[in-house]
Amino acid sequence: MSEKISPAVIRRLPRYYRYLEDLEGKGIDKISSSQMSIEMSLNASQIRRDLNCFGGFGQQGYGYSVGKLKKEIARILGLDKRYNVIIVGAGRIGQALLGYKNFMLEGFNIVDIFDSDPTKVGALIEGRMVQDIAKMETYLKGKDIDVAIICTPKEYAQQSADLLVSFGIKAIWNFAPTDVAVRRGVAVENVHLSDSLYVLSYKLKESI
Repeated sequence: MSEKISPAVIRRLPRYYRYLEDLEGKGIDKISSSQMSIEMSLNASQIRRDLNCFGGFGQQGYGYSVGKLKKEIARILGLDKRYNVIIVGAGRIGQALLGYKNFMLEGFNIVDIFDSDPTKVGALIEGRMVQDIAKMETYLKGKDIDVAIICTPKEYAQQSADLLVSFGIKAIWNFAPTDVAVRRGVAVENVHLSDSLYVLSYKLKESI
């Protein structure tokens, strides 16, 4: 099914999930697509089309059950599972991600962090010892790791991605300031932190 779903639809699902999580926290049991459209600044028909890609979930005259819809979207996104994660790159971004406690709450358990810098290998960060990347292959053979997060400098990103894929990693979250390419069958999400800042800069320029 995922190959037939527009990437734009997939990218809206986390927003729906966060919105429903907020509603659930407020004790709201049901919501209509019309009310969702007002509060989320989306077209109501767009919301219905997005959700209908996965079977609908709403009832005419009632709307959506907040709890049920949140659970279904969590299932679609794979958030009903637990994932073991490693970080490659113990620089500032890698350290910040290692210290982000909400990952565990959302089902992503960061089990270890790696680096090639001898001044970092062996150091303790957030209670975890930085592992030597040269020993990663042996490490992965004895561990069930689902996701790798790349936080290396730009020039080492593709090399790191290639290494991770060769070791059997099936999903990569890349924070290096360059895109990495992987073979078919491996999921990759390239994150460019500066992009949002550039968009903000544009909006600021237009508002002055």
